[in-house]
Amino acid sequence: MNLAPIPIPTIPTIPIIGLILAGGQGRRMGGVDKGLVELDGRPMIAQVIARLRPQVDVLLINANRNADTYAVLGAPVVADRHAGFVGPLAGLDAGLHHAGEDDREAWVLTCPCDSPALPLDLVARLHRAVLAAGADVAMARADGQLQPVFLLAHTRSAAALAAYLAGGERKIDRWVLAQKHVLVDFDGCPEAFANINTASELAQQQKK
Repeated sequence: MNLAPIPIPTIPTIPIIGLILAGGQGRRMGGVDKGLVELDGRPMIAQVIARLRPQVDVLLINANRNADTYAVLGAPVVADRHAGFVGPLAGLDAGLHHAGEDDREAWVLTCPCDSPALPLDLVARLHRAVLAAGADVAMARADGQLQPVFLLAHTRSAAALAAYLAGGERKIDRWVLAQKHVLVDFDGCPEAFANINTASELAQQQKK
């Protein structure tokens, strides 16, 4: 008697959404929109996209100005839900809110628009660590230094973050350390987390 094969149930995976933070004021670079500043002939954010896109399921850009210009780069643009350029946590808040619409589960990975050398295994290592620890948030650490804007957060942390921001708090590391978290070491490659904040730093990074 021939029996039909029993289908193996698939286990739904939780998507990882990459969120590039480009919502700042760029004050240390004269108020320019840093993500659109060119490094070696390309906008810095384009270089970040090239390294991050292969690591995630979905890509978003957090921006509070020049949304049409960012949209041309091929990723949806989400603005802060808080007015006044609150900071990177407001970007994460926007990303978690967008990702968790309709009660969906997702992981949101943040990185800044001005770190064009971010690790190519950033997402894999943070994701592996957060699952192993059963945590809600993972943060990178390089040579003993916390890298607060390089983190992975589950949408179940959205309510805690919204309450933290509503209370007037802004420090990323303080919020992360208050969550069920894990720190992930990227020792030996601190340069991968370097960001370009000033015109002089930009000039130093330009190819010669």
